Amino acid sequence: QVQLMQSGGGLGQPGGSMRLSCVASEFIPSEYRVAWYRQAPGQERGLVARITSGGRTDYVDFVLGRFTISRDNAKNTVYLQMNSLKSEDTAVYYCHIFPGDSWGPGTQVTVSS
Repeated sequence: QVQLMQSGGGLGQPGGSMRLSCVASEFIPSEYRVAWYRQAPGQERGLVARITSGGRTDYVDFVLGRFTISRDNAKNTVYLQMNSLKSEDTAVYYCHIFPGDSWGPGTQVTVSS
């Protein structure tokens, strides 16, 4: 199973930006779906953004226009660029790859002034 290592995150300010990275232990075929999920305290883990097997990007409404998911196949890395951060974005963020159902360990993002 592919191992995923995450970096980025931490404390950000409202209106600020942050980038999360997810590096895979091996090559991720371009047809693999990659995604970012998040889980806030007391809530279930939910999808934030994904790149489908066909290369389409999908976003949930509450991050549309603020977050951008991308991938660098040469670096086996998936990114989540987060702009215009809001306090509601505070959560643990996880990267995910399918097939294989590999999850990253999660990284805390806290948005607070």
